[in-house]
This record gives sequence, structure tokens and C-alpha cells, in this order.
Amino acid sequence: MFKKILVCLDGSELAEVILPYALEQARRFDSELVLFRAFSEPSVISLAMPGMPGVPIETGRMEKHLIEDEREVETYLKSLADKLQSENNLRVNYGKVRGAAGPAIVEYCAKQEIELIAIATHVRSLPSRVLLGSVADYVIRHSGTPILLIRPTGGKAK
Repeated sequence: MFKKILVCLDGSELAEVILPYALEQARRFDSELVLFRAFSEPSVISLAMPGMPGVPIETGRMEKHLIEDEREVETYLKSLADKLQSENNLRVNYGKVRGAAGPAIVEYCAKQEIELIAIATHVRSLPSRVLLGSVADYVIRHSGTPILLIRPTGGKAK
């Protein structure tokens, strides 16, 4: 039924709670698992004078951080994919995108013909959810793809 299952990760243990559920679905439907992580671009400082558009300032340090972040994400996903593939005898791949997580997930799913999105929602207090938004909420509202959503138990509101 599901040829490709996207597993949304952010590098945290809370996000990885979804893995056993996604693995079960992959076994059941002989699906390919695609581990996915979006990583944000750094904030850009912009100088502006009244009445004039701002000019972004990018530094060499910002570029260095982007490269380091991308390497870290690549290492994390590759290591986890290799482990899951060898332990579960499943097809496991991974993808990464620079950008905001919610839109990145929705766009990646459309381009890669993902048929199920597996995602864990973090336990957040209402003020935190209002300020930071919710990736899971964004995906639910903007994706037409079926979603397997898990809310980890035992977590504390941040």
C-alpha cells in the first residue's frame, strides 16, 4: 500500500520515537523508508537606512556553520539509515533539505512521491506552540499525504 514512507527527524530522541512505528509499516507493506531532516539556514543580518531596502550581510563564519551543519545532518542520517537497514533487512534511504521543516517536508514529499509521512509531535506548552509553531501541525494542514503521527508520552512541556 505504501511504497515510500518518509520518517521526519530532527536529531532528537523525541523525534526518533516514531521509528518503531514507521519500521512496522515498512515491514508490513514492504516499503522503502526515507529518513528525512530539514536544517535551517542561519539568520541573516540586514542593514538598512530609513526608506531604503535592507542589504543582507553574510559572513564567512555563517558559510562555515552551514557546511558544518550539513555534514552533521549527513552523518546522522547515513549512520541511522545504515543501522536500520542492517538490523531490519529493509530498504532505507535518506534525504536532507536546507529550509524550514514544515514546508521542506511537504515539498519533499510531493517531489519524491512519498505515500506516508511518519512524524512525532513534540510536547510543547501553548505559549511555545504559538510562538514556535508546530512542524506536525504545518504538515497536517498543507500535505495531502497520509500521516502517521505519534505524540511521545512522558515528555515535559517546554
